[in-house]
Amino acid sequence: MSDLFSKVTGEQNIVEKLVSKIPGFSGYQEKENRRAADKLLRQEIARRYEEQWARISQIQNDLVSAGKIDLLDNLEGAALKLRTFVDQMKTASYGYSGFFDAVKVKEDDLAKLYEYDNALLDNVGKVTAAIDNLEASLETDGLPAAIRNLTTIAAQCNTAFEHRTEVLTRG
Repeated sequence: MSDLFSKVTGEQNIVEKLVSKIPGFSGYQEKENRRAADKLLRQEIARRYEEQWARISQIQNDLVSAGKIDLLDNLEGAALKLRTFVDQMKTASYGYSGFFDAVKVKEDDLAKLYEYDNALLDNVGKVTAAIDNLEASLETDGLPAAIRNLTTIAAQCNTAFEHRTEVLTRG
């Protein structure tokens, strides 16, 4: 994936480039660009995880069609955990509101947050693999284990999101 921060800074208009030459403004602009890049990255993270969540919904439909209703509650638990993660990514603070009013976010911390979010994007592969395994296990005795595995990975996504705020508060 291309570096979203470079994309944001590369798309500055001529006025932004001129104003960035004002003493003290460039640091502010840098923070704003990092916030914008973080927001774009979080939107992409949410989109990719949401695609996987949609796959789980389809598998739930397949289980109903196959009469395997006894496993739906367990799979719904995994789906809810993943949905919670997606919703948190979509609504996570990145700027001046809420939690971040009390915490002054430094440029280095924003860079760390961007790197952390990028790692969350890389982790979508674990969810994809778990769902691939779930699909492959639909007609086997390994289906309950595949559901447990997916539930564990979805829970890890939420734990990783909780640690996201620690990246800012502890640096």
